[in-house]
Amino acid sequence: MIADPQPALPWLPPPAGDVEALPAGRWWDAVRAAPTVGERVLKILGDETGAVIQDKHGPLYWLVKVGSAKSWHVRQVRVLTQGLNESNYLGVPPVSRTEGPGTHWRVPLDRSHYLTAAPKLWRALAEANRAELGPVPQGRQTCYRCELPTNEPVIVDVQHGGSGAGRTVYACPRHARTYRPDVVAEAAARRRALDRGRTR
Repeated sequence: MIADPQPALPWLPPPAGDVEALPAGRWWDAVRAAPTVGERVLKILGDETGAVIQDKHGPLYWLVKVGSAKSWHVRQVRVLTQGLNESNYLGVPPVSRTEGPGTHWRVPLDRSHYLTAAPKLWRALAEANRAELGPVPQGRQTCYRCELPTNEPVIVDVQHGGSGAGRTVYACPRHARTYRPDVVAEAAARRRALDRGRTR
């Protein structure tokens, strides 16, 4: 007896020889994560991840059911979908391209790895975000470097005050990785705090 063939996937990338820009919101939405967050998400999800695209610059993209991630707000995460007045496109490599350099399938697309369950992906992203970027600050904050307000502030330092309360230093996601604390100023502030404690 001949076994029934396995059903075909609902969607496959076009048989192009190179990366092709395809519209999000038609077959799937795409959830983009920064490289450090994305790598941790891969570890958290393990075999429960669906197919994942990694572009040539490092970010990772999970494919999810259309409309299942529209309301998400997570630092260094962007949802590509079809908007009322805008279209978002994702560079999709051929199914056979499973290694870099360049845009490739980090987790190959097949019947066991297709769309990722949105609730599981959201929980993994939130956990990875806290682990990589620290606690989520409340409200908008100003980046120490570009001095612009950001809706995705990252706490990069908590400075101690020599004569009172210290201050928290925030950065936008772009500049969070480049922050270097002023160790001399920090040591001087700690010394002043110790001296004040001795003279009381």
